[in-house]
Amino acid sequence: MSDEQQDPRRRYSAPVVDGLGKSASRAMLRAVGFTDEDFTKPQVGIASTWSQVTPCNSHIGGLAEAACGGADQAGGKGVIFNTITISDGIANGTEGMKYSLVSREVIADSIETVAGCEGFDGLVAIGGCDKNMPGCMMGLARLNRPSVFVYGGTILPGEGHTDIVSVFEAMGAYTKGDMDLIEVQQIEKTAIPGPGSCGGMYTANSMASAIEALGMSLPGSSAQNAVSQQKRDDCEAAGAAVLKLLEHDIKPSDIMTREAFENAITVVIALGGSTNAVLHLIAMANTIGVDLSIEDFTRIGKRVPVLADLRPSGHYMMSELVEIGGIQPLMKMLLDAGMLHGSCLTVTGKTLAENLANVAPYPEGQRIIAPLDQPHKSESHLRILHGNLAPEGAVAKITGKEGTRFTGRARVFGSEEEAQARINDGTVVAGDVLVIRYEGPRGGPGMREMLTPTSAIMGRGLGSEVALITDGRFSGGSHGFVVGHVSPEAFDGGPIALVEDGDTITIDAEADTMDVHLSDEELMRRRAAWQRPTPRYSRGVLAKYARTVSSASRGAVTDIPEDM
Repeated sequence: MSDEQQDPRRRYSAPVVDGLGKSASRAMLRAVGFTDEDFTKPQVGIASTWSQVTPCNSHIGGLAEAACGGADQAGGKGVIFNTITISDGIANGTEGMKYSLVSREVIADSIETVAGCEGFDGLVAIGGCDKNMPGCMMGLARLNRPSVFVYGGTILPGEGHTDIVSVFEAMGAYTKGDMDLIEVQQIEKTAIPGPGSCGGMYTANSMASAIEALGMSLPGSSAQNAVSQQKRDDCEAAGAAVLKLLEHDIKPSDIMTREAFENAITVVIALGGSTNAVLHLIAMANTIGVDLSIEDFTRIGKRVPVLADLRPSGHYMMSELVEIGGIQPLMKMLLDAGMLHGSCLTVTGKTLAENLANVAPYPEGQRIIAPLDQPHKSESHLRILHGNLAPEGAVAKITGKEGTRFTGRARVFGSEEEAQARINDGTVVAGDVLVIRYEGPRGGPGMREMLTPTSAIMGRGLGSEVALITDGRFSGGSHGFVVGHVSPEAFDGGPIALVEDGDTITIDAEADTMDVHLSDEELMRRRAAWQRPTPRYSRGVLAKYARTVSSASRGAVTDIPEDM
């Protein structure tokens, strides 16, 4: 056995390419560019989510090449492979959106499949649109090989400080009569100026920030413009960083600890991040074997304020946060205040505190991140609600601008499309609590985002006049008095399946409760009469997903062992 075969950095590639018996393997690899010398190097798989499907990912092919080059220059052999992406922004409001959350599982499955088969010793994963990121992270967690995640970067603002949510809300304003068709078309043509993920603190930027706080991205990776030399440098550095992780045998399980997830939750709250972060962080923790629950968001949220004035509820965009230093100064502020665990290991090989030691504060006069003693909200905007409508919990994003308590009459819909039609034609009016059900992980299936109806509500000026609850979920761009992830979902006979038009519902984001004003006896009577609907899909990926997916309160994952 040669010295190269004993190289501990080549634990997975050596069995694939070493020795006479692997001549066929080497022959195949020579055809894709391997040389004799390459067979002695650690192999670094570069998981690229490049696609022309969406601007979030349209530039990632070049970033993958940069990461591959960084791995090669550091003494490894980079190998690029692709996984899928879908576009929430394109599919929202359609049947196709049911594939969105499903794609997270497909991405994780595909990264695990390729790396497990090909024997990569380490990995770089590059994600853009929001499902890419948790999907990549879950794949890396399953493999548990030295790895770095890279965010593809944020888009620049459109003309007039617009973005994708501006387009959705313009459509609502048009149906109300507040905007003409020419104005809508002008926003449509100028809101998306090029590559990059949606520009507010929506799910993509929320998850990128969470992953950096978790320690799985290099410092600064979450706050860089998609089209920039800074982002290309980040990718090259990530490729090189994997070789250092291999040298010290630092794996995701060494980094993705419970304390690290608490850091991620803290940063998401401080930034006013997306409700999807609850779903995805629980799924990522579940995958790596960390016990994290929705109640941890409540516990941490009581001591962490909302400091960022970022869209959708605020004014600024991610590219503007990039200009003043990204999230590193925020993390330093939180660390100095004792709100972060500084001892957590990161992909630099250093602790979080060591990474932040020399970070300068934000420039004087900036208004994007508030000081700790002048927060926009003293507690978390992510509220975990319980009550007779959500015995296993629900997730609300309440900034306070829409109020903290809402009581209204139920207006019940069996699908997103049905609700959207009634919003557009004026049936939905002030005082309504829209109940959109059978959109959960199993019932949808796929737990669609409700960006189209929430944007229509905002566009029609009803943001503080109606509430919306669903067993589906929301885009990071959704805002207003909205509650999602209601568990158990309607398809599983959860109480949301028993609500009828005209029932009175109260949502209290201070007491963290959500209840329908019905007696236990009446709920029992309705439950006895309820029948589960026929599944909407019997074959294909949506049917497989519906048969295997867990509840939203457990992260909507598909690989929980039967004994858990």
